[in-house]
Amino acid sequence: MQHLDLKKLNFPKAPKDTRVVVAMSGGVDSSVVASLMKEAGFDVVGITLQLYDPGMAVDKKNACCAGQDIYDAAQVAERMGFPHYVLDYESRFRQSVIDDFADTYMRGETPIPCIRCNQTVKFDDLLKTAKELGAEALITGHYVKRLQGPEEVEMHQAVDAKKDQSYFLFATTSEQLTYTRFPLGDFPKELTRAHAERLGLLVADKPDSQDICFVPSGNYANLVKKLRPESQEPGKIIHIDGTEMGQHEGIIHFTVGQRKGLGIGGRHNDTQPLYVIRIDPQTKTVFVGPREALAQQEIFLKNVNWLAPSLREKAETIGVRGAVKIRSAHTPIPATFKLLADKTATVHIDRPEYGISAGQACVLYMGERVLGGGWISHQD
Repeated sequence: MQHLDLKKLNFPKAPKDTRVVVAMSGGVDSSVVASLMKEAGFDVVGITLQLYDPGMAVDKKNACCAGQDIYDAAQVAERMGFPHYVLDYESRFRQSVIDDFADTYMRGETPIPCIRCNQTVKFDDLLKTAKELGAEALITGHYVKRLQGPEEVEMHQAVDAKKDQSYFLFATTSEQLTYTRFPLGDFPKELTRAHAERLGLLVADKPDSQDICFVPSGNYANLVKKLRPESQEPGKIIHIDGTEMGQHEGIIHFTVGQRKGLGIGGRHNDTQPLYVIRIDPQTKTVFVGPREALAQQEIFLKNVNWLAPSLREKAETIGVRGAVKIRSAHTPIPATFKLLADKTATVHIDRPEYGISAGQACVLYMGERVLGGGWISHQD
């Protein structure tokens, strides 16, 4: 059975002299990585972030950092013999992730809260806590690889392509990447579960988290309406040719590229299905049209994070060739990525893509390496 490759962890001292903080969500991945680090002789400290009120979290199924998950993480720590602490991040999570989720929908965009959570709570606040505890590194159970390249620390896709989480970690800065380790990047998921069984962890058969952790029902609109009552403001649905097609009960019910659930009938001269082409949050207007109207080859990005300092000059001048993913399950498309001022960038993809939505992430790959990425934005 494959075990941790200690050389790839790249620590200067022996495991017994190396303290690490492991982010424990209560799932099988983080439980196994914490246990394997302890088994290898490291000075392990487990930390779980409480992101919900405990009374509300217990009934959440297939989520992370919920009431049951905190208990599961504590049980793993007790079995393996390392300290475990729970930190109350409910307020921070509400502000940085949940409120941002609602506000993004209010802007007529489509959010990815998992990236925001990694970017703020997990790889900013938790990393600072790890340093305060004297840890040499923050360890997580993400499926991604951190490699020491010839010029800089690099992020690469995981061995298990089905579980690869590099898209969700593009916002990890070079400084954070230097301090963080991802031991499961070389493991297939089946091996992780096999280690959980070998170690006698009660989470060995625990299902992976699904959907958005704070919306376990999957009904995003209900949450946004609760947080932002003004989101229920009605508006018009207009065809891109100017024809008014109907009314809607809030732009939060729509996303670019959406085909079903538009609530409008077709016209006698429409021979193709209608899709959401654009959303105007100022006028509360949803524009619809045929699929070909979604075609796009130029993408504008904001809040860009660049993970390849050695390629920065090239990226700022002629641009870097690679392949971009515009959704987590998207097949990468060949593209040219050019960095601009103020952490913005333009991306020219080689073939038209349909349904590119503001608020989503666009991540650039060169082979298996993540070069960087940013948030898709309307170019004002």
